Amino acid sequence: MIYKLCSILIGYFFGCFLTADIVAKKLTGNSSSKIGSTGNPGMANIMANLGFVPGIIVLAGDVGKSLLSILLSWLLFSPVLGKLSMLYAGLGSVLGHNFPFWRKFNGGKGVSCTCISVFLISPLIGFFANIAGMLVVFATKYLCLGAVVIPAFFTIFEWIFEGTEYGLIGLVLTIIMFIRHFPALKTIPSGQCEKVDVLDAILKHIRK
Repeated sequence: MIYKLCSILIGYFFGCFLTADIVAKKLTGNSSSKIGSTGNPGMANIMANLGFVPGIIVLAGDVGKSLLSILLSWLLFSPVLGKLSMLYAGLGSVLGHNFPFWRKFNGGKGVSCTCISVFLISPLIGFFANIAGMLVVFATKYLCLGAVVIPAFFTIFEWIFEGTEYGLIGLVLTIIMFIRHFPALKTIPSGQCEKVDVLDAILKHIRK
C-alpha cells in the first residue's frame, strides 16, 4: 500500500505544475484563472484565448508532467508493483492537475493528463480510448462528452483484460472527469452546451 501511495504522491506533485499558468503569465502577465470566461488552466482555454501555439505548449507541458511522473514511479516501484506503479502515478497526476494545493484545490479538468496516462498504462487500450473520445467530439462537437468517453472506454476494457484494481482506478478517473465536466454536460439536452468543431479548426490551421 505504501508504494501505491508514493506513486500517487509523485503523480500529484508533478500534476500540480500548471503549464497554463506559466504560459499565461509569460504572455499576459496574469494567471490563467483570469484568461477567458472559464479561467481554466488547460489547453482548450489557452488555445481559444491566446492562440494555437500557446495552446500546444500547454498541451506539451501537461503531457510531459504526466509522462515524467509515470516514468519516475515505474523506475522506483515497478519491481514491487509492476504496471500498477504507472496506474497510480497517472491517477496522481490527474488529481494534482485538477486539485493543486497551491491554488486552493481549484485546477483544470485533467483531459490531457488523463489521455496520456491511459495510453502509457495500456498503449493499445489507451490508444483506442483516445480515438473513441476524439470520434465522439468530431461527431457531436461536444468536448465535454469526448472527455468523459476516454476514461469510460479505458475503464471497461481495463476491467476486462487487466482486472478489478485497474478497472476501479479507471472508474475513479471517469468519475473525476464526469464531475469536472458536469456543468457543461447537463446543458447538452437543452442545446445550451457550447459546440466546438475541432476537425474544422485543425483543417483551417493546416491550410494556413
